[in-house]
Amino acid sequence: MSARSTGLMTMPMEHHEPPLDKTTTIEIAGLDLNFHAFPLDTTTPTGGKIAKVFGLRPDQTPYVMQWLDDGDLEDLRVQEQADLSKGLKFIVADSDGTNRITIEGEGFDWPADTIAVSVVRKLGRIPSNRGIYLERADVPDLSVEDDDVIKIKSAGVEHFRSRKPEVWELNVQGKKITSTVPMISVFDALTRAGFDSDAWIIILKVAGQPKRQLSVDDEIDLRAPGIEKIRLTAKDVNNGEAPAAPLREFALLEIDESYLESVGLQWETRNSDGHRWLIIRDYPVPDGYAAKSTTLALMVPPTYPQAEIDMFYVRPPLRRSSGIAIPATEASQAIGGLPFQRWSRHRGTIAPWNPQRDSVVTHLVLVESALVKEVGE
Repeated sequence: MSARSTGLMTMPMEHHEPPLDKTTTIEIAGLDLNFHAFPLDTTTPTGGKIAKVFGLRPDQTPYVMQWLDDGDLEDLRVQEQADLSKGLKFIVADSDGTNRITIEGEGFDWPADTIAVSVVRKLGRIPSNRGIYLERADVPDLSVEDDDVIKIKSAGVEHFRSRKPEVWELNVQGKKITSTVPMISVFDALTRAGFDSDAWIIILKVAGQPKRQLSVDDEIDLRAPGIEKIRLTAKDVNNGEAPAAPLREFALLEIDESYLESVGLQWETRNSDGHRWLIIRDYPVPDGYAAKSTTLALMVPPTYPQAEIDMFYVRPPLRRSSGIAIPATEASQAIGGLPFQRWSRHRGTIAPWNPQRDSVVTHLVLVESALVKEVGE
């Protein structure tokens, strides 16, 4: 009996490729270059898709740039597909035109009429220890700070360069101070050198020029050739006579005067500029400030102690050694024709002023606490 074919055919097995991942995540920023992650449902997004994901409305004009991994910016048209292998960062703006800038000689088209210097630093990958300068023709280049916003010429090109910031030195009565800006006020120079600006006759010595007396309101251009030093001469020099008695133009509470004398503070009371002032000279301040002491002033109301003493005032103004600004100290108050820095510090609702309990003594505790708080002691 012959073998019979079953009629069945052996079929090759099918091979199923795993599905391709059609999603990816890109980073998008506006003109501030603060990037955020955005997921996409495609690996070939168009410029229009990226603008839509970022949040541009249909009535806006999208301008999309791809920030390539090599640092270049490349325009991406609305219908053009992005090559994500070149970079996953994109910048999106609502703009119908650009202005031209260069950073370290490399050209960029920027879709706005202004640009923040912080953005220039990011685009140019400029380290934080280098200064940024805007090139100028026929005048010195302009030093700009990260929080500056620069107007971009519509009919020209703005050129940005970086370099190590220049440092200028000034000798103040034998103590050298440095400045990263070429102009420094006499007041700041003396304060940074640890001198009370009110107590001295200030003389500037410049090579080849006569000595020149300065006031605390003058500024010194450290770029001027021949600047040597500042020399100080005491305003009040006597022949061994007894020092003048401190002013006592109004009386404090007995507890106040006893306390001030017991701790050895140099104080006086003065009527000035329509107010009554307690002035304490050489008031010590905690470590963490650029100065070691200051002149402290308290405004004492006519009906004190029924009316509270509020805030306090200092001269020279106090600055942290770190250079970080101190909040609520921007205002000033004239006392005897001199500007004092106002520290806007107030009592809270938990322990309001109590005329039976509070006085200059307790307010000085508030002053000390406020000073310590700002330097983290």
